[in-house]
Amino acid sequence: MRSRSSGALRRLASIRLMMHRHAFLLLGAAAFVLMLLTKANVGFIEQSRVAVVDAFVPVLDLLSRPATLVAEGTRHIRELVALRAENARLKAENQRLLHWETIASRLRDENQVLLQQLNVVPDPDPAYITARVVGDMGSAYVHSMVVNAGARDGVRKGQAVLSGETLIGHVAEVGDRSARLQLLTDPNSRLPVMIEGSRTRAILAGDGRERPRLGYIAGNPNIQVGDRVVTSASGAAFPPGLPIGVVASIAEGGPWVEPDVHRHELEYVAIVDYGLGGILPFADKPQAPVRRRPAAAGVGPAGTGAVPGGGDN
Repeated sequence: MRSRSSGALRRLASIRLMMHRHAFLLLGAAAFVLMLLTKANVGFIEQSRVAVVDAFVPVLDLLSRPATLVAEGTRHIRELVALRAENARLKAENQRLLHWETIASRLRDENQVLLQQLNVVPDPDPAYITARVVGDMGSAYVHSMVVNAGARDGVRKGQAVLSGETLIGHVAEVGDRSARLQLLTDPNSRLPVMIEGSRTRAILAGDGRERPRLGYIAGNPNIQVGDRVVTSASGAAFPPGLPIGVVASIAEGGPWVEPDVHRHELEYVAIVDYGLGGILPFADKPQAPVRRRPAAAGVGPAGTGAVPGGGDN
């Protein structure tokens, strides 16, 4: 028995030694055989690969589930933390808004009482139509747009053009079915304005940039960044107090005004008739009265009329 076992061990040792000696040749032969099989029977190799992948997919799916659960749990925790911070911010903002609502209500009541005592003649409600912007003629030299309302709708030169409550320009040309709007940033635009807080009057001049410039400033102004710029009653072009924007920069030939509404944001605009002469003279009366239409959301000139007694001081 011992002689047989020792002989078997010697044979196994010799076989292992032979395999070690000829391992490189065996691997090369196996690679060559696989290459031949790949070239000779592509479908067989592809089917084998698909079968192996199908066999391992359930295992991979099982292994990936814990990682997926951990990722979803982490995401939910982050969302809860973000929601908690957002909730705290909204509560603080709500408190501030309630405070200002109380102040605004009190001021409104005081204003109504004072107007009644002074017997102030109220401004007439402006008539307006809502038009859709159908063309942008913007370039380095012209900042204007075309809308789908014209003389047959009561549009005439010089009427104010608003987006929401913000003045963005005026009607420059009128056709029967369309009109061209000249924006405040147009190089040919000149508009009398004033600084809301100090009542300092100036001329808002466009030069083709996104921010028009304040020029011909009256008196000794102390204009600061962040000051509100509104329309002035000078020239009886528009009623005073229509918002335009804020002072964004003082340097480099400024002050420069950042408009509340930019050209690329315009889709629907309100063409408003305040009963004034407008910024451009007109020879003929409009063919049809401006109809009172409900404006689209965020477009109509709600509250855009002049504040009684709010002229330039």
